[in-house]
Amino acid sequence: MKILYLTYDGLSDPLGQSQIMPYLLQLAEKGFSITIVSFEKREAIGESHQSIKEKLDEKKINWVPLKYTRHPPVISTIFDILKLKQECIRLHKENNYRIVHCRSYITAFAGMLMKKKFRLKFIFDIRGFYADERVEGGLWNQKKIMYRYIYQYFKRKEKIFFHAADKIVTLTYAAKKIIVDHFSIAPSKLQVIPCCVDTLLFDPSKTNLQQQYSLKEKLSISKDDFVLSYLGALGTWYLLDEMLDFFRHLIIQYPNATFLFVTYHPKEKIMQSAIQKNIPAEKIMVVKAKRNDVPGLLALSSVSIFFIKPTYSKIASSPTKQAELLSMGIPVICNTRIGDTEEIITKSGAGLLIDQFTNNEYDRAIKQIPLLLEKDKTKIRDFARHEFSLDRGVNFYSEIYLELEK
Repeated sequence: MKILYLTYDGLSDPLGQSQIMPYLLQLAEKGFSITIVSFEKREAIGESHQSIKEKLDEKKINWVPLKYTRHPPVISTIFDILKLKQECIRLHKENNYRIVHCRSYITAFAGMLMKKKFRLKFIFDIRGFYADERVEGGLWNQKKIMYRYIYQYFKRKEKIFFHAADKIVTLTYAAKKIIVDHFSIAPSKLQVIPCCVDTLLFDPSKTNLQQQYSLKEKLSISKDDFVLSYLGALGTWYLLDEMLDFFRHLIIQYPNATFLFVTYHPKEKIMQSAIQKNIPAEKIMVVKAKRNDVPGLLALSSVSIFFIKPTYSKIASSPTKQAELLSMGIPVICNTRIGDTEEIITKSGAGLLIDQFTNNEYDRAIKQIPLLLEKDKTKIRDFARHEFSLDRGVNFYSEIYLELEK
């Protein structure tokens, strides 16, 4: 079966490396013939183009990288949508696809065209409530007429996409309920597939104690330090100031604590925020890491943390870092009202939940940290392997493809 997979995220982006390529490589192993059309940013694609192409060629995946247009705002996106539509038509005439799989909303414009023009089956893989994310993230200022119009336009299109799709994929059960209730979509039309993790890569057994001690020494972290970690991007959704406030309370009870950031976010911005909160600079460690090096750094964690802005759009979010941390057997501290996170943490017993970003809540959670440190890491990992394994996600997608082939 021939699949046309469309993504506005680049395969050279961190998200492309963790949440697109691993799925498609395994789907290709299952016998699906896949063409990927992605939008690549110049600064990201340079170093990784050849290595990505080699991996895809090995699995006989056809990759069509298009140039991502950054400026001017709005017009650049319209231009990219037109470019994508033209490319899809050209590719289909050569390959006669059966299914068009659209990752998020921008590519769904091309997906709708392919469904109408060539009767392809249309998968709308929403990833999140796109228009609401743009507004709540401060990208579409609703005080400006143009962005009000754009938001309303996308909300109308959202409803059309939901009803036209042959299958809808969402990351959370919380989002599924909203789509079923608010858009009158049959539950059978939806499939929940959370952000999954490569449990073979994120495997704590691959880093022994001696390796951890050596890495701590390299990072100037003392052997017996309590390490609070944070993994991934910062800004917009991820609440750096609130996490630093938590850490400021933590070092009162754990004077030997270090806050380790594994991120590409500028170190100077993190340090500036920490200094403003009177956190000693030597307590903060910021490390950039390639994907294969991330598990070794996470293995240094006593506990990990992520605070996310609890907005409407985040009902549809499934943090990739959550699956990766649990796969490493690392207990987490996070906030409520983010996708299915509250249910996941409660069910797994693998962490602590913060209901409000207040000093009292931070102190309450810190008092429970000794319980977190007693958690069975093997059980945490087993839970992640059951709920978030890449194999499980791949099997879900495979079942969708086979269902739509009938």
